[in-house]
Amino acid sequence: MSPKIIRRQKKGKHMRRVFWLAVLSGLPGVLGTVLLLQVGHYPLKVHLTMLTFVVGFWLVFVTMLRHRVIRPLQAASNMLSALREGDFSLQSHGGDNEDPMGQVMHEINALTDVLRSQRMGAIEAFTLLNKVVEEIDVAIFTFDENDRLGMINRAGEKLLAKPADQLRGNKAADLGLKNCLTRLTRDNQLIAFPGRSSRWYIKTGHFRESGKPHQLLLLTDVSQPLREEERMAWRRLIRVLGHELNNSLAPIKSLAGSMEQILSREPLPEDWQEDVNESLRIIGSRAEGLSRFLEDFSRIAKLPPPKKEPVLVRQLLEQVAVLSTGTPAQIQIAEGPECTVMADRSQIEQLLINLAKNAVDAVQATKGRIHAGWEKLEGRVEIWIEDEGPGIANPSNLFVPFFSTKPDGSGVGLTLSRQIAEAHDGTVEVVNRAGTGESGCRATLTLPV
Repeated sequence: MSPKIIRRQKKGKHMRRVFWLAVLSGLPGVLGTVLLLQVGHYPLKVHLTMLTFVVGFWLVFVTMLRHRVIRPLQAASNMLSALREGDFSLQSHGGDNEDPMGQVMHEINALTDVLRSQRMGAIEAFTLLNKVVEEIDVAIFTFDENDRLGMINRAGEKLLAKPADQLRGNKAADLGLKNCLTRLTRDNQLIAFPGRSSRWYIKTGHFRESGKPHQLLLLTDVSQPLREEERMAWRRLIRVLGHELNNSLAPIKSLAGSMEQILSREPLPEDWQEDVNESLRIIGSRAEGLSRFLEDFSRIAKLPPPKKEPVLVRQLLEQVAVLSTGTPAQIQIAEGPECTVMADRSQIEQLLINLAKNAVDAVQATKGRIHAGWEKLEGRVEIWIEDEGPGIANPSNLFVPFFSTKPDGSGVGLTLSRQIAEAHDGTVEVVNRAGTGESGCRATLTLPV
């Protein structure tokens, strides 16, 4: 039996119950009237007139009571049915808020207004989302539990070179997307599609619709951003190389020209040997500096992948402290909990040595102290080195390759340190300690435990 039939039967049963309760409520008065007429020995005409009058009023009030009870319930039922169907146009008018039925109608009207507002907001949000999905330059696909394509946006149509009507319902394997759904790695992958062959970033997810599992597949073309980033990297590299080469080649060229002029004179000046020797010394110094620059650059470009093994954090800091023995400032290691990380020992030591060397250089002028330690947090460990130096005037450029705040610095140490940290899925940062009320810097290496 359908719910609608059951509801109608219940509704009819309720109406009959109200009707018979109203009849029974007036029945004692009618029976009392008949009894009084019989006891009073009134004429038959009076009997009939009074019975007609009483029964008539009785039936009229029964009908009015039924109408007053059933009609508001029918109106409330119609309004709730309209809400269920998504029709928010029905409203109840003239209800008294002091009356319980009026309060019910008032609450239904308020519910109608809220649902109408929410419905409009949902429609507007869905329209906006649909517009974004259609216009975004990311191919979006959804697949049901049988790997059949459900939703596809305009970028996906362009990628597969077919309209959505011809693609919906096809299996992922037939569309060439099966490997994308099951791919374990999410790195950039070179994939060929009918639309174009590019390098794509793959992202998958899961959701449920109508209680059934579905898969979401996002394909982002990263070829153009990668090419643009590559061009920017080449520009930065050429700018740095050009700057360093000009700094070395310009004086070499100038000194070579000066020596050529000196040696071409007849007769030679008395101090020509001193001038030539000084020029050669400067040329050799600049050539050696250029060689060091190229060696430092090679260190950044050829960083090998880390060979990870269990390493105690305490041993790392103790080794760095031993290597710093003999420097103007000694490193004082604070006590910390026992902690082991998976890391390349030599690379992490090199990173910490770079940080320690910067701290030692920083405290030479202030004669301050250097402290080191570590702290174990949830899922990670923070290794820190603090100095009591003057601090850094421009910390935002510290990790820019070949930028250095020291006159004889190469600007490679921190850049290499960041590469080592990122190769270990960690981070490294250097900040001033001005916020703590003390001078100096704090260098922090964060590694996963």
